[in-house]
Amino acid sequence: MSLRFSPTMRPPPPLLPRIAASASATPPRRQRTVRPPMPPSPALLSSTPPPAAFVETPKPETTQQHPPTARRRLTLADEEWHPLPLSLAELSLPLTLPTGQTFLWRRTSLSPLRFTAAVGPHLVSLSHLPDDDRLAFLLHNDDPASSPSSSVAAARAALCDYLNAAVPLADLWVQFTAADARFAEVAARLGGGGARVLRQDPVECLFQFLCSSNNNIARIEKMVWTLAGYGERLGEVGGFVFHRFPTVERLARVSEQELREAGFGYRAKYVVGTAKELMAKPGGGAKWLALLRDRELLEVIEGLCTLPGVGPKVAACIALFSLDKNQAIPVDTHVWKVATQYMLPELAGKSLTPKLSIVVADAFVAKFGEYAGWAQNVLFIGQLPAKKLVATEVTSETAKPTKRKRATKMVEIQA
Repeated sequence: MSLRFSPTMRPPPPLLPRIAASASATPPRRQRTVRPPMPPSPALLSSTPPPAAFVETPKPETTQQHPPTARRRLTLADEEWHPLPLSLAELSLPLTLPTGQTFLWRRTSLSPLRFTAAVGPHLVSLSHLPDDDRLAFLLHNDDPASSPSSSVAAARAALCDYLNAAVPLADLWVQFTAADARFAEVAARLGGGGARVLRQDPVECLFQFLCSSNNNIARIEKMVWTLAGYGERLGEVGGFVFHRFPTVERLARVSEQELREAGFGYRAKYVVGTAKELMAKPGGGAKWLALLRDRELLEVIEGLCTLPGVGPKVAACIALFSLDKNQAIPVDTHVWKVATQYMLPELAGKSLTPKLSIVVADAFVAKFGEYAGWAQNVLFIGQLPAKKLVATEVTSETAKPTKRKRATKMVEIQA
């Protein structure tokens, strides 16, 4: 029977390079150069791959227990992926996660393509199964108080809610394609489906979009990542350390000076001010935001605009991406261009104003119906440069920083 090191059986650090270097040497030389406190036998070394390839091989008849603080480092051989009820046509990862709805997902693999983030207390990776393109998730952290099956079930339920899995996207695209020639053109170019609107936690969505106004993608991601760092640490994947997004109560304890020193600029006062405003809401800010899901769109927009740093455009983003307002239309320069070129040519040459934003939103709803926000999201993606829709690199937070043009170019992302 071959033995393999588990993640909880750590060899002493000085031993690892020597084992790796001498794995192919003769037994006498290994015994002469490596003298750990508990030296492994030559048979063990010959059957054990180098430390970088250590995998977990649980015994067939027993379930291996891991301490609550342990993080399992698994390889492809023993990763356990769990399918979700979404095909590639219902959700394309590149068309959904990195296109301006959220700034918390990180590409942790290119082949196969994987995105990783915290969804509530669950640290998960998403990828498409190679055999049938179904979406599947890998859970990186188990709840110590629950069984593994319960942890997986809880993560699946949270993901289905977050991904708006109950909405039949393919059916919507058929309706949108029949209603608008421009949509049909963009849909064909994007592969016929998969650009889904998320249903994010309202607190998480609100504070992300407070960071997005008049900002570039790289800086938005950095600021949002900083805010997430105030939450509970969930684990590390692909060189990124992931945290559960912090509560309103935790964010209310962050000072404006602290955020300014982290590079937030004038947005620091909006983050701090909004946290304090939410703390003063009856029942707490999280409850107040959640109750907006049961209100009419106009009331939602008006309520959100009472918060520091939130205008009609940002409010529409929050309403669409977290508060079930599927007809909300965030009108930015991309959407304005689509509207004046294909839907309201009489407005071409005019400047975008709050009143004209309402005109554009009404035109979208008239054409696409109660899920007009989903159609607008596709047309918005269609205006993005093609390179923004292709995963070209994985850069961890520990990698050496490089200069990129996108880090200095203003790019307006739905806000």
